Amino acid sequence: MRVLVVDDDPITLELIGDLLRDENYDVITAHDGAEALEVMHHEDCRLVISDWEMPQMDGLELCRQLRAMSIDRYVYFLLLTGRDSSDDLVRGMEAGADDFIPKPFNPAELIVRLRAGERILGMETRDLTIFAMARLAESRDPETGAHLDRVRSYARTLTRHLVHHPDFRDDIDDQFCQLIYLTSPLHDIGKVAIPDCVLLKPGRLSDEEFEIMKQHTSLGAQTLQDALEEHPEAMFLQIARDIAISHHERFDGSGYPNGLTGDDIPLAGRIVAVADVFDALTSKRVYKEAFADHVSRSIVVDGAGAHFDPRIVDVFCGLKDEFDAINQHLRDGTAIAA
Repeated sequence: MRVLVVDDDPITLELIGDLLRDENYDVITAHDGAEALEVMHHEDCRLVISDWEMPQMDGLELCRQLRAMSIDRYVYFLLLTGRDSSDDLVRGMEAGADDFIPKPFNPAELIVRLRAGERILGMETRDLTIFAMARLAESRDPETGAHLDRVRSYARTLTRHLVHHPDFRDDIDDQFCQLIYLTSPLHDIGKVAIPDCVLLKPGRLSDEEFEIMKQHTSLGAQTLQDALEEHPEAMFLQIARDIAISHHERFDGSGYPNGLTGDDIPLAGRIVAVADVFDALTSKRVYKEAFADHVSRSIVVDGAGAHFDPRIVDVFCGLKDEFDAINQHLRDGTAIAA
């Protein structure tokens, strides 16, 4: 993520710049508030660290003018200051500052506060994007609603139990579990680009129609990739993209769109594949009746090593009661809000 550092002291500017570059931030510097405003007109900086005491335009005035600018995305503003009175803190907050870093600054504290700012920016981007895209999918896909709620609940349940598997414990944490839950409803976002004659066809698709339907994976992934390039700090977009492009891949390489095999398939896609297929099997569709629970489970189990990651299927086999509870709570027509 790109950070603008503003300070009239060249030594402080160099210290902070080197620290942030070591943490893989893209750093731009300015020596006063006026120069910083000029930078903000031309550069996409979502994080700003500014000294309070500067000649010509201090950090407080920089913050005020920055908030008054027509910027289409939120900028997280940290004031670097030796002031610690409650009155000064109130003035800073009233000017629009998000956080304060005491001088002399502690490098570890500075990085932690920046990370907190990144999380806030990521949550803003995430919630707006997921809401917009989920509503878009809802307007086109006849299998939204309770299906999406069940899939994300199944996926989260699988993920929470996979964390105990030795092969996955380094890849799964609480944040990953939450992001799986938030982003899995976007797995079929690409269906918004599929023609009605294919998407809404009540019977079996022809080979040609199926080739068109398969494009929803790459179309959805490209949409999410475009958003990710605009918001590289948004980890949820990366996971959503991985799910969209890979949830129809098969463990043995016979899936689409890229014929990936084994662990080359993103973990999020392997998890959602099990959740999505199980829900499709147990749900009524315009082209089929719902299969009995034991039949649906047998199909998933039989797909271990071919369609699905066998380690995920092993975990799935131990979650019958939890999946039954989800299915009971989220029958068609009883979907709950996010």
